[in-house]
Amino acid sequence: MLGALYVAYEGVRLAVQGGRPLALAHGERILALERRWHIAVDPWLNAELTARPALAIPACFAYASLHNLVTLCVLGWLWLRRPAAYPAARTALVITTLLGLAGFWLLPVAPPRMLPGFTDTMLAYGDYGWWGSAADPSSGLAHLTNQFAAMPSLHVGWAAWCGWYMLRLAHRWWPRVLGAGYPVLIAGVVIGTANHYLLDVVAGLTVLAAGVVCAQGFLATPPRRVWWVRYFARSRSGSGRHSDVGTMPGASRSHSPKKERISSTSRQRPTP
Repeated sequence: MLGALYVAYEGVRLAVQGGRPLALAHGERILALERRWHIAVDPWLNAELTARPALAIPACFAYASLHNLVTLCVLGWLWLRRPAAYPAARTALVITTLLGLAGFWLLPVAPPRMLPGFTDTMLAYGDYGWWGSAADPSSGLAHLTNQFAAMPSLHVGWAAWCGWYMLRLAHRWWPRVLGAGYPVLIAGVVIGTANHYLLDVVAGLTVLAAGVVCAQGFLATPPRRVWWVRYFARSRSGSGRHSDVGTMPGASRSHSPKKERISSTSRQRPTP
């Protein structure tokens, strides 16, 4: 399954790598939309974070490592400690990722760090870690990453997935606190390092919600299936009943074998 997701990601990367002008235009439109709605906190947060090394360097480490590390740890925890919830959680994560890949394919968007007025925080503090300026920041691997995968933010989508299941399934208070704070932290990191817009964060939460709903519909027991699964199940069963009745006219009448035996015996009895 993970191999299939990697192949899909590589296909999307190869398809959109040549669309830099279009991706930059999409990024400028998203930023203009945020300014029209008075929610363009991206330039301010990027400037404030980059100007403070004590915050910028940990933010770069968080962006470069927590995305994969925390997600794998939560997956392992679910598999070992919450096996009943693991299939739905895994399916939700896969669907969320596939929806994100569809977004990268349909709407390639350049991150804010490629636009005027922003600072590439990870590039500015590249000497402090192993990251580079790529979307998947690993030194020397920029050519293997999709530079125009800003919309939606799968960093935020995966972080919200971790937080959602930690809040729902953890028994102690401190994992729940971590689950509630982790998506907020990642949202601030991706915007502050100029890797995503605020609307990318909203889109990441949206694809996660869609993934969770779809996973519940696919894996829930019949009495608890979501409405669209119940609708298609009823439609299929109803068409099957109609076809059966149409192919067997008169099947609703049934003859009693006992009555047939009695009638045949009365016909064979001799008349005195």
